[in-house]
Amino acid sequence: MIVRTIDEITGTDRDVESENGQWRSKRIVLANDKVGFSVHETTLKAGTVNDFWYANHIEAVFITSGEGELYDKDNDVTYQLKPGSIYVLSGNEKHQLRPKTEITCVCVFNPPVTGREVHDENGVYPLVTED
Repeated sequence: MIVRTIDEITGTDRDVESENGQWRSKRIVLANDKVGFSVHETTLKAGTVNDFWYANHIEAVFITSGEGELYDKDNDVTYQLKPGSIYVLSGNEKHQLRPKTEITCVCVFNPPVTGREVHDENGVYPLVTED
């Protein structure tokens, strides 16, 4: 059984901020926990534009606070996000997040991320596996 708190993760190597300071991700469950998925609490700063493309992962995102927009770049559709919204990138869609206010969300990745991934120039996480 795994039991963790956000407080335990804060300030550790599981607490990652983007180089440009637009988002922060606290990686609660990672690949080395060997449960088949990873779970992160992510905060995105208001007024930012964040481009992502998880070409190697399926991601589900549940908004717990804040409001903004999700732009599906592959299908040219914009969705409004608010607390209680969920989106699932079931087709590895290229997407853009535009928080109107600070957004906090819970993200689940399959396959799980290791915590060592870095977004490339296209917003993609490489597929990194545990040894």
